[in-house]
Amino acid sequence: MSDHLGQSNEDLTLPKATVQKIISEVLPSELTFSKEARDVVIECCIEFIMILSDSSNDIAEKESKKTIASDHVIKALQELGFEEYIEPIEKVVVEHKEAQKGREKKNNKFQNSGFTEEELLRQQEELFRQSRSRLQNQMEPDAKEVKTE
Repeated sequence: MSDHLGQSNEDLTLPKATVQKIISEVLPSELTFSKEARDVVIECCIEFIMILSDSSNDIAEKESKKTIASDHVIKALQELGFEEYIEPIEKVVVEHKEAQKGREKKNNKFQNSGFTEEELLRQQEELFRQSRSRLQNQMEPDAKEVKTE
């Protein structure tokens, strides 16, 4: 396999347990997959990622962009002949953008609360104190019952 940017193959890897889990989910249960075969799959995946990254980077540079965007990856997949991956990836991109919108709304909720970070922290600490107090009050009758038995 190729040696990208002076990094050894030991520097570039994927989690073996995760790859093994994916392989196990894809294969029928009566088949087994050797560790050596898994390691070959990992090497192939790393090579695929490196080729796709290089191609995506070239496309981004041609557009004078410093950040590789999903559009660059999709164009690279097309150029490399992996058109069958494009539709599922576009669906994931849409889902990701929707998730980001929800996350931004949560962040804005705190920013638009009208409280400073210190005030929010004090409120949180007070809520924790109240919760501990309620918990202790609930546990005290149980503690008395245990002592009397």
